[in-house]
Amino acid sequence: MVAVTTSKDTRKRKQAPQEEVTNERNGLNGASNLEMHSDDEDGEEIGSDDGEVEDFPEIDVASDSEEDEESEEDEEEADESGEGDSDDSDLHIFPKPKTIVSDITGRPKRVYPEIEPDYDSDSSTEDTPNRVGDVPMHWYDDLPHIGYDINGKQVLRPARGDELDKFLKTVDDPDAWTSAFDKNMQGDKALSPQELDIIRRLYEGENPDAQYDPYEPTIEWFTGKGKEEVMPLSAAPEPKRRWIGSKWEKKKIMKIVRAIRQGRIIPNKPKTKESKFQFYSIWSEPPSSHPPPLPAPKPSLPTNSESYNPPEEYLPTDAERAEWQATDPEDRERNYLPQKYSSLRLVPGYDQFIKERFNRQLDLYLAPRIQRTKINIDPNTLIPKLPSPSSLKPFPTYKSLTFTHARGRVRALSISPDGAWALSGDEDGVVSLWEVNVGKEIKRWKFESKIGSLDWCPRSDVTYFVVGVDDTLHFIIPPNLPSAIFSATQSSLAPATLPPPSAIPSPVKWVSNSSSDLSILKVELPPSSGTPTQITWHRRGDYMSTVSSGGGVWIHQISRRHSQAPFKKVRGSVQLVLFHPTKPHFFVATQQYVRIYNLSEQKLLKTLMPGIRWISSMDVHPSGDHLIVGGYDRKLCWFDLELSDKPYKVMRYHVKAIRSLHFHPTYPLFASSSDDGAIQIFHARVYNDLMTDPLIVPLKILRGHTVKDGLGVLQVRWCNRQPWLISSGADGAVNVWCS
Repeated sequence: MVAVTTSKDTRKRKQAPQEEVTNERNGLNGASNLEMHSDDEDGEEIGSDDGEVEDFPEIDVASDSEEDEESEEDEEEADESGEGDSDDSDLHIFPKPKTIVSDITGRPKRVYPEIEPDYDSDSSTEDTPNRVGDVPMHWYDDLPHIGYDINGKQVLRPARGDELDKFLKTVDDPDAWTSAFDKNMQGDKALSPQELDIIRRLYEGENPDAQYDPYEPTIEWFTGKGKEEVMPLSAAPEPKRRWIGSKWEKKKIMKIVRAIRQGRIIPNKPKTKESKFQFYSIWSEPPSSHPPPLPAPKPSLPTNSESYNPPEEYLPTDAERAEWQATDPEDRERNYLPQKYSSLRLVPGYDQFIKERFNRQLDLYLAPRIQRTKINIDPNTLIPKLPSPSSLKPFPTYKSLTFTHARGRVRALSISPDGAWALSGDEDGVVSLWEVNVGKEIKRWKFESKIGSLDWCPRSDVTYFVVGVDDTLHFIIPPNLPSAIFSATQSSLAPATLPPPSAIPSPVKWVSNSSSDLSILKVELPPSSGTPTQITWHRRGDYMSTVSSGGGVWIHQISRRHSQAPFKKVRGSVQLVLFHPTKPHFFVATQQYVRIYNLSEQKLLKTLMPGIRWISSMDVHPSGDHLIVGGYDRKLCWFDLELSDKPYKVMRYHVKAIRSLHFHPTYPLFASSSDDGAIQIFHARVYNDLMTDPLIVPLKILRGHTVKDGLGVLQVRWCNRQPWLISSGADGAVNVWCS
């Protein structure tokens, strides 16, 4: 108690200077005749000092000794320590430290125990033990731990079972479904009731906030008494259109009024008794102007074969039964086999009854039934009326003679312009010149390789022909020519003065060989060109075009001894080329298309689409307005060049691939040959009237060649002055067909 009293006295001493300051302030306030009340006075009246001043307390000198000060300090420390001990013992807030001697400094130091995170507190305020931050957790997939705690120690990965353990856990623990996987801790974390309620609300499409009331009363902010908006949104003056009617609306209204007055717009009619709703029977048939629906066709009545005891002749044999079972159900004449039973009670149930009834219902439901007016038409009237072949004579009907090549197939054939001589070349390299009338061979030329093509020059003042072998074109003069024609031919092919070379260089070489008996002139094509498969002449005989097996196209001018390629780049593989008989047009046939070019203007005019997979032959009519194209897919297409780019007529008369086509120069005839060994003769009359369609009539099928190795008639050519046809085949025979 002594310590307490001493401490109270000490506190009084400390309060003394504060009282002195207060007295000084009161003195100043009293000098100003003002009364000031503090907050602690609560408005109570306090008497003034009436200007009396208290005496300043005297200071005891003896109290300032050092002993008193020391005793007072000890008492204060004891007082504070006593209060601290009592506080610590009551609150237990701070842990008690331990005093140990430091190994480094050798001095005593205080050590506090480690902070235990598992103290009794609300777990919702705890931070996660894993302090790795916002980093991808798959970085720790190959490590035994999943992060670090607040002290930097590893947080080990919790053990997780397989799917069976998860299932057993859901069976044992009814609250297992209320947990979610925590990626940060790599384990399941129980969800709080609030979180489960949020999930339930989201699943049901409700607002996640349980305190939200969607039906709370509306708060009127700008309506009601005292809440009206006084200030306008804009200080602009009222526009004039607010109180003046619209001019355009007035015009629209007057327009409607005038229409009503004139009767063009009829207002709603007044309702009458007839306009009331009428009730009718939904099952009665409404009147209709359409004809009544046709009745369903009745099933056919049963016959003797469907009887349970049919006659013996209706019962099938074992062979007929096996044949019926081996046939597809769609191809059978009847859907059943007749069977015989001794009595009706022995007849079993029909196993196809449900299937037949179902098919019957499908036929009645899906098959449309309409009544068609039967037209009595004679089938013979549908066949076009063609003239009789006997009225279209002359045309070849029989084989007159045969010229035979001993070896190889005869692929090349040509007739002289006067029609008296024929040239034929085989794959053994032999070219034979023989007379058409008697079939006598005049001369034979032998080359080292097979003959690709040959053709006579169409000029009448000179006589020679060209043979294509390997990469070379041989110009040959036939024997037994008149001296005038021979000299003119020799001067044309081997002139005394050669023409000047062209300014455009060409890889084709022209070589004169007047001393050789084989050819007087040779044209050497580039080595990569291949064997010339076609040689065709211009009508004037100065230009010649060749097509090589490599797809190259060359145009040669005889008078200038110059060759050029008309195309820098050819789209597709070129099969055939032709010159137009009257115009500077050039036909180029690829595998599937025929393109027509204008050589003078150097542009493409038209592309014909015959619809053939692979074009094999082509020829143009002497008038130049029609074109026939044949293919390996047995199609023969007739084109009218003045009409469309599609064929005017497509004919399929051959069984196998078409090999050759040729128009007669003077007669209205053309012929086609095929690998089936047949030659078909057609009458093709073209009229000058463009409104009249051409007349195409099949006349005759000629058979005289033998099919060898799948190849039949390879080439056909007409005689220029006679309705005679010459054909060559794979059997090595060249036949002459006469009328």
